[in-house]
Amino acid sequence: MLDRKLKSAEAGMELLGELHRFAEQLGCPQELAALGTMPLPLEMVRGDGSLSFQGFLETYCAQVLVPHELPAIHKAYLHATRYEVRELIESDWKLSQEPKLRRFAGVSQCLGTSQLQRLRPLRDQRLVRRYWEAVENGEAHGWHTIVYGLVLALFSLPLRQGLLNYGQQVIRGFIDSGSCAFKLSPEESARLHAKLCAPLPQAIERLLCAQAVVFAR
Repeated sequence: MLDRKLKSAEAGMELLGELHRFAEQLGCPQELAALGTMPLPLEMVRGDGSLSFQGFLETYCAQVLVPHELPAIHKAYLHATRYEVRELIESDWKLSQEPKLRRFAGVSQCLGTSQLQRLRPLRDQRLVRRYWEAVENGEAHGWHTIVYGLVLALFSLPLRQGLLNYGQQVIRGFIDSGSCAFKLSPEESARLHAKLCAPLPQAIERLLCAQAVVFAR
């Protein structure tokens, strides 16, 4: 019998809380170095000050967060709700083929697999068991975005809010890690966060509408 705590929405939110903390750590040099990942994207921001930092964040949102990470979460959620194991594994594998995600691969997969460990009491569920086996066998990588979508589905958590929370948290993580180096005041950091997060609701609505059409076919 499944552990009642793991069946609860509170348990799901606890897992998402850790994934949110990971999102905040994406911009943290110490966390990435500790996990032996590739050089932190912030190191690509040369000495042009806060404007260069803002440009990096805008590029991240436009080229990574919106076109790749949010859709990965959404697809994983939909596959999980339909118990589409093969498609879930394929979605995971495709992420490893995306060049723009490679610098995040090490830390993403480390956190994703650690969260899968937390789901072990649910391994009598075919979906969780097969995905876990695929990661163990090298058929999947355990990307944190896939696990994030899986957790949303397993615990019946709101998809739209989950996507928005992820975007807001990962942007906050980058800003917090760069605010000292680029001498941003708390007010400037807050304004930058608000500016970068402002397009997210509309981007998420477009994503939900587009994917609804694709998955309805």
